[in-house]
Amino acid sequence: MREILPALSDWYAAGEPFGLATVVAVSRSAPRGPGAAMAVGPDDEVVGSVSGGCVEGEVFELAKEVVETGEARLRTFGYSDEDAFAVGLTCGGEITLLVRPVSPATDPSFGEVTASVAGHRPVVTATVTDGPAPRGATLAVWPDAVSGTLGTEGLDAAVTADARGELALGTTVSRHYGPRGERREDDVTVFLQSFAPPPRMLVFGAIDFAAAVARIGAFLGYRVTVCDARPVFATPKRFPEGVEVVVDWPHRYLRGTGTDDRTVVCVLTHDPKFDVPLLEVALRTPAAYIGVMGSRRTHDDRLKLLREAGLRDDELARLRSPIGLDLGARTPEEVAVSVAAEIVALRWGGSGAPLTTTAGAIHP
Repeated sequence: MREILPALSDWYAAGEPFGLATVVAVSRSAPRGPGAAMAVGPDDEVVGSVSGGCVEGEVFELAKEVVETGEARLRTFGYSDEDAFAVGLTCGGEITLLVRPVSPATDPSFGEVTASVAGHRPVVTATVTDGPAPRGATLAVWPDAVSGTLGTEGLDAAVTADARGELALGTTVSRHYGPRGERREDDVTVFLQSFAPPPRMLVFGAIDFAAAVARIGAFLGYRVTVCDARPVFATPKRFPEGVEVVVDWPHRYLRGTGTDDRTVVCVLTHDPKFDVPLLEVALRTPAAYIGVMGSRRTHDDRLKLLREAGLRDDELARLRSPIGLDLGARTPEEVAVSVAAEIVALRWGGSGAPLTTTAGAIHP
């Protein structure tokens, strides 16, 4: 959804109604997860995807239909081996889509939501997908504000409380309630989609490897900052568009920068006068990943210096050094793939092993 919001924002601002299809439930080997979206706007323009191409043709027609009728639809697509030409998924999974009309008349809060996402202000959209409440009704929930209604005051209150909890975790889920928000009933299904600010990737050392790591970090959805104390290297023209470049001593910059348990720190300077003070700070933050470049000998020397600086073994155990997975990488771009692969594996608990050597579900 985040990827297609700029187009949706333009249509909405122009008063052009559009049909929005959102994946609200999946099972087995579904090609896209909950929150994936596709929209059909003016002149039949299409943005986004809900299945990687399997059912987009059918969804296109559904999106046009809901704009014409003004009524939201819930539709499930699964694999069918009875008819090779039937509209369905080829991967054996199942997805459920909510397809609803969006315009200033049907969703007065949508413009505020898109502005919040663009401005990195956290927000949750809560949308009724099934049950006696109005299907497609939407409630927008911020940490300090609410807009819209799902039909009853009790349902709005219960969903608002849950939405703020999901926003703190950055998660997207479906929850079930009674018509007036009763928590032990499951008549009404509400899809809660969190738009938390994108996680941060902090890259220290404005070298050629940093440009490649910054590029793949942005591709993965991180808000990337490159920091180096040397102004001759820390220049925006050396890095991809949209990457923030900061001239400062790395440890001083990190000490003054907020981090959380989604933050990624990549230390590429391999110079102890930068690395050691920086890692003293980094290893005491809640950052999810702290990787540092250097040879194994450099790693051993660095550990010695960090211990002398007072870091404990449990703090040092968080260090991913040498940085990246063993891919045999040589070029900056290959090294960036190695680093990104380690970040993804750590985030989701992957082993980093070839899938051909593993068994069981690919996405447990």
